[in-house]
Amino acid sequence: MSAYRLRILEQLAAALQPLEPIRHALDFGSGDGYFASQLPQRAKLTAITPVDVVERAQSFIRPQLYAGDKLPFADGAFELAYSVDVLHHCPDPMAALADLARCSSRYLMLKDHNHGGAWGKLTLGLLDEIGNRRFGIPSPYLYQHDWAWVKWIESHGFGRRLFIHPMPCHVGPLALTNGLQFMGLWERQDG
Repeated sequence: MSAYRLRILEQLAAALQPLEPIRHALDFGSGDGYFASQLPQRAKLTAITPVDVVERAQSFIRPQLYAGDKLPFADGAFELAYSVDVLHHCPDPMAALADLARCSSRYLMLKDHNHGGAWGKLTLGLLDEIGNRRFGIPSPYLYQHDWAWVKWIESHGFGRRLFIHPMPCHVGPLALTNGLQFMGLWERQDG
């Protein structure tokens, strides 16, 4: 397993540790199911439903497949909805974020990227190609700019519980890109 994913897993688990046990979580864009397979052993999560638009040939856990438009779950069906490095792969990241938030009755957690201009976007595009091309995952380069997703979350009923930026995902020379990485955990405030 890559050290990058292990560092992210450790930080996700640490963010969830102070919370009371969570019975059911949604892993949006679960990929090969790594996080869905590992988080229950490191945090107080009873069950995780992985969902994605494709199934990988080699997976830790098989995802529930959907067409990529509206998630096939009721409003508030999960106590926690989370996404790791996925929203920027969606054709409309804001619509995907809104749908993900709709599925959460309590917590929303994101690990993704943010950039403030051309250099950051170019760097993220290069990292995305290196990390995802071999898996056939398209990179439409729709990264969060100037914290637009975070602003949306916090103006739509979620209060910030934890925010890590820069997020120490990389070590060595790639650590220079940690300023493009973030993780946030929010709790629903509107009921």
